[in-house]
Amino acid sequence: MTRAYIALGSNLEKPGLQLQRAVDEIDSAVGIQVTGYSKLYQSVPLAGEDVPQDQPDYCNAVVEIETTLQSIELLDAMQAIENNHGRVRSIRWGPRTLDLDILLYGSETIESERLTVPHYQMHVRNFVLCPLHDIVPELSMPDGSAIETLLQTTGKDGLEIIADQYPWF
Repeated sequence: MTRAYIALGSNLEKPGLQLQRAVDEIDSAVGIQVTGYSKLYQSVPLAGEDVPQDQPDYCNAVVEIETTLQSIELLDAMQAIENNHGRVRSIRWGPRTLDLDILLYGSETIESERLTVPHYQMHVRNFVLCPLHDIVPELSMPDGSAIETLLQTTGKDGLEIIADQYPWF
């Protein structure tokens, strides 16, 4: 069994319910068991010239899982769930019904054509770090960076807790 962490995000079609349905689907997938849940957050879209700003706020959360799947098999399972939710990859950083990102997979560092773990942007995204901190405040990244320290650097601006515990609705 490998412990992994999955970030969930949505800003279309009842985002909070999209995430709750996704958690249930992750937990019922073969070879995966959800073992921890963060609070549910609302966040503003990323800032930047490449990021469409005419989109609704996001709902974000993180789940902890135990899995017997290899990392690429886990990625395939997450992408299948995204596709079941109508995920369309037409605009980078654009609005989406569901985004599932593998943040950490055990203590492994993975760099392949399809998968980068730890997630390449997680260290600068408070909407990922804060929910991850909810589950495992003492966690350290494979390079030794403490989640607590990374979260202090990013701060919590633009985040609002909208549900304290799972089930969120």
